[in-house]
Amino acid sequence: MRSGRLAAVVAAAVATTGLASACGAPAGVAGVSTMPPVPRAEEPPSASPDGAASASPSGALGGDSAHMRSVVPPTGPEPVRLPPPKVSAFTYAFPVKGCRVSYARQLLVLPKTTIWAGKGCTFVSPTDGVVREVNVQNRWLPSTDRGQDREGRFVTVVGEDGVLYLGGHLDSIEPGVRPGDKVKAGQPLGRLGNSGNARDTASNLYFAISWPAAPEHWWIRRGMVEPWDYLDAWYNGNRTLSPKKAVFALRKRVGKLPACDRLCASKPPATKKPSTGNKRHESDESPPVVTPG
Repeated sequence: MRSGRLAAVVAAAVATTGLASACGAPAGVAGVSTMPPVPRAEEPPSASPDGAASASPSGALGGDSAHMRSVVPPTGPEPVRLPPPKVSAFTYAFPVKGCRVSYARQLLVLPKTTIWAGKGCTFVSPTDGVVREVNVQNRWLPSTDRGQDREGRFVTVVGEDGVLYLGGHLDSIEPGVRPGDKVKAGQPLGRLGNSGNARDTASNLYFAISWPAAPEHWWIRRGMVEPWDYLDAWYNGNRTLSPKKAVFALRKRVGKLPACDRLCASKPPATKKPSTGNKRHESDESPPVVTPG
């Protein structure tokens, strides 16, 4: 009898507790809680001192892992641009001034380059030095195609570095430029054109680097050392990269007066036809000779 009462009291208490829980919880499917889960202490998102949310080790935002915070670069002045290092005692200038240019960076038969630019653009001395040869006449003829005439109007300069620089296919030479004149890097020497065997091309500058030789060894001045690495440096602001070492190393290897081995031969003279009067033919004329001055 007493045990029956105790069972009734326990049942009533359980019923009362279940009713209270049901009344205090939101409505939902029986047996399924609709209350949001309480997150663990390390899961709630937190903000780093710079305002960026940090991430938990699982990759989700949360926690306080300092190594996962976003990196904000410090504020400060713009970096100071330093000039390129001085690599020689000489100063150089890109040989075409005041115009957009393009040029090949590969060997095209001869170790020289063709710098393409508009007609009338300025050819300037690549370095301080002395004018060696000036050819103001366009002597090239397709009937003879003499090697010494192929650059048309040209100027050569022997730099203080001992290197010879040639600028050819010029349309004109600056007034007053004479052999023996002292010149400075960047000083105008002529205007670009297409004289010589470039007469059927766009305006350009035939640019070559070699060592001084007598005019009868004209193939040397046409180019012995590939110039584009130096042109790149001078164009991009490194004005002290010098070809001197490369030029004189090559001269030591091949000799001061190596024989011509590329584009050397002129066209054979045309057979003279019987005279038909006073009319002169181009092939009858004596081929001109390039001389300084």
